Amino acid sequence: MSDSGTTNTALTLSRERPAVTSSGYIMLLLMLVAIMAAVFGASLMQNDPGLGGMIIATSVIVFAFILCGFYMQQPNQATAITLFGAYKGTDRNTGLRWLMPWLGRKKVSLRANNMISERLKVNDLRGNPIEIAAQVVWRVTDTAQALFDIDDYKSFVIVQIEAAVRTIGSRYPYDDFEHQEITLRGNHDQVAVELRQELIARLVVAGITVDECGFTHLAYAQEIAGAMLRRQQAQAVVAARKTLVEGAVGMVEMALELLSEKNVVHLDDERRAAMVSNLMVVLCGERDTQPVVNTGSLYQ
Repeated sequence: MSDSGTTNTALTLSRERPAVTSSGYIMLLLMLVAIMAAVFGASLMQNDPGLGGMIIATSVIVFAFILCGFYMQQPNQATAITLFGAYKGTDRNTGLRWLMPWLGRKKVSLRANNMISERLKVNDLRGNPIEIAAQVVWRVTDTAQALFDIDDYKSFVIVQIEAAVRTIGSRYPYDDFEHQEITLRGNHDQVAVELRQELIARLVVAGITVDECGFTHLAYAQEIAGAMLRRQQAQAVVAARKTLVEGAVGMVEMALELLSEKNVVHLDDERRAAMVSNLMVVLCGERDTQPVVNTGSLYQ
């Protein structure tokens, strides 16, 4: 009993179990027997109307009773059986089936369903607004839970997919230009596995599992897309120039070492600095350099 004087009742979890049903083909033979009995009763009407009428009436009742119990079940389809609201099991057998006419029947598809969520606007780990959408392949594994523990399991799936996508989208940054973190864009497979685990945990109460999922749309929101694009371009330019400078410094260092080892020319510190400056300009410049031929001495 809580402080407010009310009690909290937990959800009664259902579990699927096999139902007791019969093959429809056997009952079809019995129905044919009833028809033959009715024909036989009709043949007795002239000699013994009382017996003939009783046989015909009995045959008609049996025929109608058997006819009301038939139902057809296709592959990857199940039928939940109830008796005055009480769950009596689930029939997963395919083909022509038969059941007592007073038992309730509700069919449930066990086939895989493919769903693409709407584009959701979510704030990633760094607070940047992003647009994200996911594709999910799900199917019913427990018909009792899907029918009796959830009011509308298809609507439940839609809501839980949206909630799971929002949770995973806010758990990681969209991108990491230093490549030190798990990101939505750079680690798509890893994030998809985590999204599937999140969905399975959310949908287990409805008797539903997820076979596959992944992102179908992932981008910055329109209000920051331009700024983030300029940021990406700037960081790409910086990274490219850093690589270019590192390569140029290595080439200059190698050139000076080779000149010194082979005694090609001896340079003082001032001329060495000038040579390094000229080589860096040539190697790091974005335009082709125009050579200038020195016809005098090195110090002119």
